[in-house]
Amino acid sequence: MATRTIRVMGDEILTKPCKEVKQITPRIKELIEDMLETMYEANGVGLAAPQVGVLRRIVVIDVGTEEPEPLIMVNPVILESSGEQTDEEGCLSLPGKCGKVTRPNYVKAKAFDENMHEYEIEAEGLLARCICHELDHLDGHMYVEKVEGELHDVETEEETEEEA
Repeated sequence: MATRTIRVMGDEILTKPCKEVKQITPRIKELIEDMLETMYEANGVGLAAPQVGVLRRIVVIDVGTEEPEPLIMVNPVILESSGEQTDEEGCLSLPGKCGKVTRPNYVKAKAFDENMHEYEIEAEGLLARCICHELDHLDGHMYVEKVEGELHDVETEEETEEEA
């Protein structure tokens, strides 16, 4: 496993649609492991393959409490969505910035795991937001296209402690 460089907004690869994964090869397995390591190293909750320069329909997600282990989604598709939630959203491809985005509060999605076993997942709240955010990356879109109002700087914990 190795961490990979996270592409940042302005990199053309982030605007391109990704190709479906036809089969899980050793290179795809290595990519998934590297994506997980890269996401954890960057303190993220989700990462899509184009964010590490690979145009494949793969995302990894770990929001902490809702799933016992990281969610690996190969060729994911949202089947249903409902409700709405508006909250701050950020992205590893636009470090230090965030903005308000409205997304569905509930999603039902289907995907394949790292062994190409198909599954469905229902999610609400943060996990639903994360699934929508990461799947947007697979179609060449970033959350900044949906931001309501202006982007603003993220306050880090260190800055908050210094002000106290």
